Order: sequence, then C-alpha cells, then structure tokens
Amino acid sequence: MRPSHISIIGAPLDLGAGRRGVDMGPSAVRVANLNARLAALGYQVEDFGNVPVRQAEATPAGDPRAKYLPQIVSTCQALATQVKGALEHGSLPLVLGGDHSIAVGTTSGISQHHRERGKKIGILWLDAHADMNTPESSPSGNVHGMPLACILGLGPPELTQLFGYAPKVNPANAVIVGLRDVDQLEKPHVRDSGIRAFTMRDIDERGLRAVMEEAIRLACDGTAGFHLSLDMDFVDPQDAPGVGTPVRGGATYREAHLAMEMICDSGQMLAMEVVEVNPVIDEVNRTADLAVELVMSALGKRIL
Repeated sequence: MRPSHISIIGAPLDLGAGRRGVDMGPSAVRVANLNARLAALGYQVEDFGNVPVRQAEATPAGDPRAKYLPQIVSTCQALATQVKGALEHGSLPLVLGGDHSIAVGTTSGISQHHRERGKKIGILWLDAHADMNTPESSPSGNVHGMPLACILGLGPPELTQLFGYAPKVNPANAVIVGLRDVDQLEKPHVRDSGIRAFTMRDIDERGLRAVMEEAIRLACDGTAGFHLSLDMDFVDPQDAPGVGTPVRGGATYREAHLAMEMICDSGQMLAMEVVEVNPVIDEVNRTADLAVELVMSALGKRIL
C-alpha cells in the first residue's frame, strides 16, 4: 500500500552549481500548485518549508576543488535528519531542490532509517549526468557533479560519512537512467563502481519500457525499495528548458511520464526528490509545471 501522507521538504541550495538560480526551484514548484494537486490525488500533504541554506554572497567558496563544501555538508545534514524523521512518522518524503548535491542528504536520511531496521535501499538516478566526479576529477569543483559518487562512498569524507558509514547504497542497487554527458576523468568512476548506467543510446535501442523494467529490478534486488532522484535535465530541454545544466537529446515528455508511471506501478518507491529546476532561465514556469506533472505520475495519477 502506498503511504497516505507526503512530507514536502524544500532544499533551496545552489552552492553546488556553477549557474545561479536553482535556489528558487522549490518556490517555482510550489507555485505550480504542487500541494493542492497532490491533495487532489487523496494524499494528506504537510509542507515543512525549507531546510537552512547559506547564501553564496555571504560565505567564501573555499576549496576550488569542492566549492562551498562545509556549507553543503551543513544543509545535507539538516536535510538527512528531516527526511529520516518523515520516514519514522510513516510519511513519504518529497524533497524539492536546489541543485543535485542535496541528494547526499536525502539519500543518507533514507539509508539510515532503513539501516536501523536491518535493510538496504536502492536508488534510481534519472539524469543527463553521472554526478560521479570527485574533487580530484571534477573540471569545475562544483559539488552538484559529485553526489552519486558520495552516495556510493567515493568523495569527500564530510559527505560520504554522514551518519558515520559508507556507502549509503550498494552500487549493485544503484542505477542511472538517461545518461548522455560524462566528464572524461569521471568515466572510470562510472565504469569501475559497479553501478548500472543506462545511456540515451540504451533507451534508443531498447526502448524506455525495457530499460525501466531492468532499472527497477536492479534497484529492488534485496532492498526495502528505492529512492527516486529526478534531475529535470533527464528530460530533453525542448520540454524542460529551465534546468541548471541542459543537455540536448534527453527523454521525451511521454518517456518521462512512462518512467514515472512504471515507478509508481512497482510500489517500491521509498522517497522522491526533484532537483535542478531553474526558473531564471525557464519559460513561464513550464519546467516547474512539468516537474509537478511528473511527481503526480510517480505518485499515482493515471490517464484513466
């Protein structure tokens, strides 16, 4: 049975990104009527507002290989605690980003909750990018290119060791879908980690349905279920122009909805986050509106 309660948690962090604006993503998604639309599906929705986030103008960037790392760690710690608390109250956490570095906090909270109950979790990472850089491999030093590596135990210990253990997810239960832009020094991390990465070529050749069936199976193998981390750049910028780092050739509008519908059908989603909505470069908030549509499909909305 699906949870009847949803806890919305905003994480308006943009310190991990090179382009400003994704800190307004949670507001843009809320403006797209997220709460009321979820309530119309029959959920009891509680919005906990936003976790504390430092502003770039008020804090030094620090290490150029991992910019704003202490501030990002602080936000991830607060987010992990709040996500864990939502799960302990039987609610499904729905986290609104912010840049993708917040995923370390979301995933850590979910992982710790289930670890205390002797269970593991999987993760579905829907993204144009692998996000598996480290400070040593990153060409930019932007931490939003590192969170999946941190979740798998590779990267700054301040992030990998939240709650005192790593990895948060076994690589065999971690799956990337929609990959099409990987940095040169990042490629060995993806190839050697044990993660399963489905590129857009895989989707072109096999079709999204076959890819998602395998992705869900891998994420659920021996786990309590999976966390869905949805970067809106998974979708082609023709349909989602307002994202932090757009890359042509992404999932179509209908492919994105099919992925969400299959995730819902699996009944195994433990939590969800939507990240990298950037209203500064959006068109009349249509990327945020699409984000809400996809959340709705993942949480049970159907055509009939």
